[in-house]
Amino acid sequence: MYEQLRQNITRKVSLTNSEFEQIEAVVKPLSIRKKSRVLTAGEICNYTIFVNKGCLRSFSVNSKGVESIVQFAFEDNWISDLYSYVSEAPSLLHIESVEDCDLLLLYKEDMENLFNKIPMLERWKRLLLQNAYVAVQRRLNSSLSVTAEERYAELLHSHPDIANRVPLIHIASYLGITPESLSRIRRQLLTK
Repeated sequence: MYEQLRQNITRKVSLTNSEFEQIEAVVKPLSIRKKSRVLTAGEICNYTIFVNKGCLRSFSVNSKGVESIVQFAFEDNWISDLYSYVSEAPSLLHIESVEDCDLLLLYKEDMENLFNKIPMLERWKRLLLQNAYVAVQRRLNSSLSVTAEERYAELLHSHPDIANRVPLIHIASYLGITPESLSRIRRQLLTK
């Protein structure tokens, strides 16, 4: 259950077996069914989530009830409401399972304690946050300067099986387009 987490962390920093056992001791496993909420907007997000198996989505809902998907997290990825996690303010996002999921939750208090015991984890967390910031910046730039067709092609390139795992309505929301526009784009790609 923890091997994928170990590989994820050790791609960025080296840890001893003893250090990793300390992480295992505080990580909380959670198995959830499809369409289950891990976080609801308005709650304080005091954990980060590692996806061992499955797919999660984070999204906001506007005053008209329209969802806007911010992120998908597949296997070997982390997800959280970073704003709420850092500021300890109520979350602006919901996090929900798109598929049945096996997750590992790492609570902020446990993480802070681990930083004191395993200083290398602070480096790991900094690298994780840097990567998250870069991803947000790339996504913002893409939404401002790249066509929907190009954004969809990029999404397929980074996640080739996404259309088999995620409902098209969620993919359209992530791309910032209507489901009808996504259908048109998909038809155009098939004829090329």
